[in-house]
Order: sequence, then C-alpha cells, then structure tokens
Amino acid sequence: MKEKALWINQIKGLCICLVVFYHSVITFYPHLSTFQHPWSPTLAKCWVYFNLYLAPFRMPVFFFISGFLIQRYINGVSWRDSLGKRVGTILWVLALWGVLQWQALSHITHWLAPDRDVSTSANAAYADSFGEFVQAMLTASTSLWYLYALIVYFVLCKLTSRGKTVMIAALALLSIAINFLPTPWWGMNSVLRNVIYYALGAWFGTPLMAWMKTFDIRRHWLMLGVVAFFAVGLWFVRTPLLLSLLSIFIIMKVFYAVGRRYPPSERSLLNVVGSNTIAIYTTHRILVEIFSLVLIGWFSAQARSPSVELAILLCYPFFSLLLCVATGMLARSLSQRLAGDILFSPPAVALNRQ
Repeated sequence: MKEKALWINQIKGLCICLVVFYHSVITFYPHLSTFQHPWSPTLAKCWVYFNLYLAPFRMPVFFFISGFLIQRYINGVSWRDSLGKRVGTILWVLALWGVLQWQALSHITHWLAPDRDVSTSANAAYADSFGEFVQAMLTASTSLWYLYALIVYFVLCKLTSRGKTVMIAALALLSIAINFLPTPWWGMNSVLRNVIYYALGAWFGTPLMAWMKTFDIRRHWLMLGVVAFFAVGLWFVRTPLLLSLLSIFIIMKVFYAVGRRYPPSERSLLNVVGSNTIAIYTTHRILVEIFSLVLIGWFSAQARSPSVELAILLCYPFFSLLLCVATGMLARSLSQRLAGDILFSPPAVALNRQ
C-alpha cells in the first residue's frame, strides 16, 4: 500500500474498532439489572452514554472514506466492470454472512439463553423463518447494514453523478429529515442518514481532502470553536449532521498531521486492522453475542465477587474488541489460505486465486 494512503487506512481501522466497541456495549450493559458492587450501575450507565456520544464520530467518517476510495469507479470505470468489482463482491459477502449470522445467532441464543424473547428484535439474525429473514435483509434490518449501504450508495452516486450539486443538497436534507420522520426499519434509517457522507467522499472527496490538508487550525481556531458550539447544540435537538461533518474533518486532520510527523508503517496495528475491516465487521457480531449472553448469565447468578464484577464492567469493551479484531483477522487469513478467500470474495474470484 502506498505510504500516502496508510493514514487513510488507519482511519478505517479506528472506525471498525468503534463499530465493534458499539456492539459490545449495546449487547451487554443495557441488559444488566442486578449488581453486587455499589459502583456497578453507574459504571454500566457510563459505558452506555459514552457509546451514545461516540455516534457522530463512528459511521460518518467511515462512509466518507468509503466514498473517497471508490471515486475512480464512479467517474472512470464502466458500469459492467463496476458492478462486478464493487457491487458483486459486497453483495456476496452480505448474502453469505447474513445467512451465517442468522444461523449462528439462532443456535447461540437457543444454546445459551433458551428463554430469551427475541420476537421483538427487528433483525434478520433473529428471524423465525426464511421469509422473515429475506424481508429483513431487503429493508436493511440487519447488523450488516453497512454492506447493504455500500451497494445502494455506490449505485446511487454513479447514477446521479452528473447532478451531484443538487443531489448533495437533497441528501443533506434527507439526513436531517430522517431523524424526525423515520421509516419503520431501523437499518434503513441508518442507510438514509449516512448517504450524505459517502456521497461527499465519492463526489467531492479530492477537493475536500486538499482543503483539509491546507486548513490552518491555529489561524481559524475561533471560527472552528463557533462551528463546534453550534454543531453540539444541533446534536442535542436531533440534528447531528453538522457535528458529524465536523468529526470527519477533525479525525482526518489529526490522522493526516500525525502521519506526516510520524510516517505510518504497513505493519502498524491500525493499518493492519484497517486492511481487514470487512472480515472484522462480518465476524464480530457473532462473537459479541456469545460474550454478552455468557456474561449476562453470570451476572444473573447470586453468588459472585463484587470486585470481579466491577473489573468486568470496566474492561469488557476492550476485551471484546481485542478478541473480535483478532478473530476477524484470523478468519480472513484462513479464508485466503485455505479457500481462495471464499468467505469474503465471490466464488469465481476465489477459484481464480487458488
């Protein structure tokens, strides 16, 4: 990978870590009800709220980077080649891992929490029938909605690239409106809310990157502070668009500046993680389900050490993140070595690699 692109790849690594962190928290802490240590309830709430406050810094920059990296497919690659390389591969991973997650989580729930009621969980992974599974996948009601979004966003941006100026304004309005007039499907709401960031990267990524690199924060700190003040205020009234755009700028500015001062290595942790985002993204949801159900069962037991309980509550997200990242990279390595990367590439491509 070219050195100039490593800092971008490191941002991808950060983003996937935040996604794993998010799922680790929401599948565990909100479901706890009994505690032994007096600090435990407060600590659990702190993790839940901290996770909430990370929202503007997680998916927006992830989608902006995703859009930025496919610019040439939008502008200079034919539909035929684009559909095969960009849409076909992601569609294969979405379909394959959608089924794998569905089967895995169904069996895990039956094994670890047979009395658990998942009938109200609008997620393809908890579908009671194949029909429900298909319907949930088609409406983006899946933990893999990021992959669903990548397909929809790419097709949309390629189709409407000639009218991108008007479209970007419309997508910005859509991102705001969906917070007040949501669809019945939580995944679709996320897809509609985040399309603006992908489109910005795909259509205007190059000039925005150039502007970001030359922007002098020390000269314009007051203006940046005013923007941040209004962005936070809008976030509190359910309009996170400005704060999300600001977070994209800040994260990219920081990584670019650090990368110039301390040139990143291909072997650096965040770069390695960033090179395996799809593998980590598809595998981690199964793992966090196992971790959370085992620990929730342990927390339901009457006899346990308060100090051990507090330690678990304090460290669990980091423990989960470490195992999920390691497992995702191991899955990708095994897929490449043993099956031509069939778990993350369409069969025809995997056969050619063997």
